[in-house]
Amino acid sequence: MIVEWLPRAVEQLLSIIDYVSEDSPAAAVALGQAIRQKTTTLATHPNRYRTGRVRGTREMVVMPNYIVVYRVAGERVQILRVRHARQRR
Repeated sequence: MIVEWLPRAVEQLLSIIDYVSEDSPAAAVALGQAIRQKTTTLATHPNRYRTGRVRGTREMVVMPNYIVVYRVAGERVQILRVRHARQRR
């Protein structure tokens, strides 16, 4: 399977990294790397993580506070969102 990041998810990831880097640039880099590395595993294990709150999606918890929302669409895993766990949507 191919893991595809949709533009909105990329923007959200970059925004999170920018926010974290204000306090700790090293932590921001580590967080960005952890999220990207963990999402690569979706190519071989797309159904490993919990069913999402929105129908047709799944959610991967990365670190304690960050959630990657994705969907499996044919031969693609589409990363839809990256959000902080306290965000409602």
